[in-house]
Amino acid sequence: MFWFKLKAGALQLTLFITVVIALLLTAFILFIQTHKRFNIQTDFIIETAKNTDSGISHALNNIVPLNDTTSINLNGEDFKTLNVHREFWGVFEKVTTISKIKKNIFKRTALIGAAQSKNNRTVLYVQDNNKPLVLVGNTKIEGVAYLPKRGVKNGNISGHSYYGSQLIYGPTKTSTRLPKIFSETKTQIKEIENLISKIEQNQFINLKVDGSYKNSFLKPVQVIFSNETIVLNAIQLTGNIIVQSKAKIIINASCTLKDIVLIAPEIEIKNNVKGNFQAIASKNILVGNNVLLEYPSALALTGNVAEKPTNLNLIENNRIIIDDDTIIKGLVLYLGVSKPNNHDVQVELKEKSKIIGEVYCNQNLELKGTVFGTVYTNNFIARQFGSIYQNHIYNGKIKVSELPEKYVGLPFNNSKKSVLKWLY
Repeated sequence: MFWFKLKAGALQLTLFITVVIALLLTAFILFIQTHKRFNIQTDFIIETAKNTDSGISHALNNIVPLNDTTSINLNGEDFKTLNVHREFWGVFEKVTTISKIKKNIFKRTALIGAAQSKNNRTVLYVQDNNKPLVLVGNTKIEGVAYLPKRGVKNGNISGHSYYGSQLIYGPTKTSTRLPKIFSETKTQIKEIENLISKIEQNQFINLKVDGSYKNSFLKPVQVIFSNETIVLNAIQLTGNIIVQSKAKIIINASCTLKDIVLIAPEIEIKNNVKGNFQAIASKNILVGNNVLLEYPSALALTGNVAEKPTNLNLIENNRIIIDDDTIIKGLVLYLGVSKPNNHDVQVELKEKSKIIGEVYCNQNLELKGTVFGTVYTNNFIARQFGSIYQNHIYNGKIKVSELPEKYVGLPFNNSKKSVLKWLY
C-alpha cells in the first residue's frame, strides 16, 4: 500500500479552482436570468409601443367620444393600460394614445383626416342649381366630375371660346346637393373662437421680438391672445400653439410658423410667407403672392354661420382671396350663409395660384388658377371684361391625377378616416 503526501499548496490550488468554477457557474446563471429578464423587458417595450398604434387604429375605426379619454381593454391584464383621447386641432381631429405596461409608458399623437379613394377619384362636384356648367378659354377638368342635370357645355366670353378637345376628361355623373362635411368638423369651426374661455392663465405666453417658441402636442396648449391686431414679425412658433386675435392677425414673411393654429375675424398672409399652419377666420382671409403653405395647411372661413341674420341682403361679403404664384398644400374651406341674388365671389383663386388638395365652397367660387385635387362648390363665377358670368369657369384647371394617392384631407359624413400627420 502506497501513501502520497500532498503539499498544502496543492490543496489551496484545488480550492481556488473550485471557487472559480462556482463563480463562473453563478455568473452564467445570473447571465441567463438577466438575459431572460432583458428579453421580457424588451418585449414589454415593443408591446407598449405597438399598443399606441392599436389605440390610433381603434380611433380610426370606432366611435370615440370627443374631448374625452376612452380606456381600451387589453385582455383583462391589469398591469397593461391603453387610453385614447380625441379632440380637434383646427379643422382636423387629433388623437392621442397613452400605453403603459408596468413602468414602460409610450405616448403617440396624430392628426386625423379622411382618406381618398384610390380609384375613380372625384375631381369636381358642382351642386345642381338648375344651371349647366359652362367652360371657356383654356379650362381643363380631368377626373370624375359630378355635374348638374343640365350638364356641361362650352361657352364664349368676349370672343373667347372653349379651346379643349373635349369638355370633361373623364367620366361624368349627376350631382344633387353638396356632400355634407363631417358634422363635428363644422361645429368645431363655428365654436373655435370660444375656446379661449377654456384656457388656464398659465397657458398664455407673451410674444417677444425675435422670439422662438415650441410646444409639444403631448403638453397643454399654449396661447397668444390679444383683443387688438396681432402682427407676427420675426418670430418662430412651432407645435401646440394657438394665436388668437379678436380683431386681425397679420403674418409677415420673416416669420417661421409650423403646425400652429391662427384664429381671428380677419387674417392677412403677406407676400412671400412660407410655413405650415391653419388659419381660421369669420370675415376675410387674404393671401398675398408667392406664398407657400406646406401640407397639411388649411384656410377656413365660417362666414358668420353661427348666427343667421334676419335680413339676408345685409350680409357682408366675406372672402378668401388667394393671389398669384401662391401654392397651398391642403384645404381651402368656405362655409357661409346663403343669400338671394348672390353675384359676389366668396373664394377667389387668381391666375397662377395653385392648390394641391381640396377646395370646398358652399357659395361662389372664381377659379382662375389650378387645383391639383378636388373642387366642391355651389356655383362658379367668372368676372371678365366688366361682366359677371354665372356658373362659368374661365381658364381654370382642375386635375385630380396630380394629387398624391396618400393625400388625407377634408372629412365628410361616413368617410374613411386615416392618419394625416404624426405629431410630436
